[in-house]
Amino acid sequence: MELTRAIDGYCERLDPGYWAEPVNAVTNAAFLIAAFVMLRRSAGVALAQVLVVILFAIGVGSYLFHTHAQVWAALLDVVPILLFILVDIFAINRDVWGFGTWGALGLTAMFFPYAAATVPVFQLLPIGGTAGYAPVPLLILIYAFLLRGREPALARGFVIGAGILILSMTMRTIDEPLCDLIPMGTHYWWHLLNAMMLGWMIEVYLRYLRHQA
Repeated sequence: MELTRAIDGYCERLDPGYWAEPVNAVTNAAFLIAAFVMLRRSAGVALAQVLVVILFAIGVGSYLFHTHAQVWAALLDVVPILLFILVDIFAINRDVWGFGTWGALGLTAMFFPYAAATVPVFQLLPIGGTAGYAPVPLLILIYAFLLRGREPALARGFVIGAGILILSMTMRTIDEPLCDLIPMGTHYWWHLLNAMMLGWMIEVYLRYLRHQA
């Protein structure tokens, strides 16, 4: 893997310069703001605080990617996102479904074959690279459906989170197709909406735990 290979995948980037994507870069502050907001709210809840740290890392990694735009920075962008997904799934499997640690880990690991099976299906749709993220809102909606009778408030929270993510994915998908109409692109909405969505998913988890206390 050529870690320093340049990547140009967004409407806003017109050259390889550090500030070629100023809007995409600066809007990553939304992740940091969301992390700071949720840091106090997650006090005393270890897994929620882990999610907050990862949320902060997502903002840093995405900022580096939209300024350096190289393969190494892309890894720092996507790896924290994957970690957030896995930790969040584990938290729900353990604390909502009631699986033990090992059972929750085993079920969380099933995300990889689930994604491997569903991404090719989503790739049949005209959504480009966003297909790689599409299994996530689907999984959230599946969990919401399964929990609708047992934990309706939690299920509603999941539906809201999935809805925000689907809107966010739409903004990511139309970034380049609408580049002639919107020169700065729409990718920055992916940052703003995702920061809201990830913070919301932590909040939903915390509300569930506090309701159970």
